[in-house]
Amino acid sequence: MTASAMTPIRLRAEDEEDLKVVSACLQDAILPVGDMCFQPDDKRFVMVVNRFRWEAADRPRPGPAADDDDLAPYERVHCGVRVDGVTGAKLRGFDLKDRGRILELLSMETMEGGIALHFAGGGCIRLDGESWRMVVEDLGEPWPTGCKPCHPDEPA
Repeated sequence: MTASAMTPIRLRAEDEEDLKVVSACLQDAILPVGDMCFQPDDKRFVMVVNRFRWEAADRPRPGPAADDDDLAPYERVHCGVRVDGVTGAKLRGFDLKDRGRILELLSMETMEGGIALHFAGGGCIRLDGESWRMVVEDLGEPWPTGCKPCHPDEPA
């Protein structure tokens, strides 16, 4: 199966085990601070991230080979994240007024009374809600990128 023939992800998480799967899919997603919003009246938190397509990272690019395939061998895709049942949101390590600042999502985990989203550089969002539900869905077509995220304990 070629990378472009892969089905866009659409996932739902309602507990710790589900969230581990979603967290792995969203690892290294990037987003401007301005692309997230807590909607208290709807008890909802939403964000749109640029998700690195880990599931396509080691597969050949679709279609005939091009001379520049080695310059952009990976893909990213816009991905919507919606968390329902959120009664509060607390931030640490960044300012909502800095709307253009780019955050890199490292992981998500359940915590007593909610979920924590951890970002590179120590930033964190805690979403309070005893009975939360997360829906994650790719939006649109992937685009090529030459940058594959790496972590300090991995080779570049």
